[in-house]
Amino acid sequence: MAQGQGWNPAIAFRGAGEIFAPADEGAGAALALELARAAPRPLHEHALKEVKDERAFLWVQDASAIRAGGRPFLPGLPRDLAHRLIHVTARTAEDALFALEEGVRCRDLAFVIGEIAGNPRALDFTASRRLVLAAERHRVPLWLVRVDARRDLGAARMRWDVRSAASQPSRWNPQAPGLPGWRGELFRARGLRPGAWWIRPEPAHADGGGDGEAILSARPVDRDAADQRSHAQSARAGDLVRAAVDRSLAAG
Repeated sequence: MAQGQGWNPAIAFRGAGEIFAPADEGAGAALALELARAAPRPLHEHALKEVKDERAFLWVQDASAIRAGGRPFLPGLPRDLAHRLIHVTARTAEDALFALEEGVRCRDLAFVIGEIAGNPRALDFTASRRLVLAAERHRVPLWLVRVDARRDLGAARMRWDVRSAASQPSRWNPQAPGLPGWRGELFRARGLRPGAWWIRPEPAHADGGGDGEAILSARPVDRDAADQRSHAQSARAGDLVRAAVDRSLAAG
């Protein structure tokens, strides 16, 4: 993996991925939605890009995940997705896994999202591999959110650990929060280097219009840290220059 390329949102993903996230932030489900939208599955082999994707998507939650983080809030979903949601509540993790596997077998779905809390015995490596193979065989992307779970063995082709990050200011009101953001650590991926990124959706249109359309942007955390160090060094050098001109170094 160390020799692989770095991840970016434009990389096509056809398989099953996992996102480990705390229940009280909602970061896991939010990032799963954005990753699924960032790499949509073609309508068919010769589909035109101009054809709008109106296929439904499946969202499965087990009872423990609902108790921990709640159900999807329909008015809060992107406008291009809200009317396409099929929501399934499963009593147990076993039932949720069954629903997820049946979902990825349905090629009429755009993608599948699952939420399972903790580390249930039913979600072992064998069950994880079954989901991966089914998703790859039927070419329906699956993102499984592991709510309040510890990292364990899994066959997912891409495994993330994600936390919420501070949002940028709103373009219309600097005092209001802007679009959400996440700090995601990709700790396992086939053919990709592990790493950490600041991830956030950006409006697809410069004026912020459109039908809820967004483009997922990502910035490596190490690059951001390097920029901050460079900026800090430049600022310190600038302070010394200004101090020599108009005030004592002690005051600078």
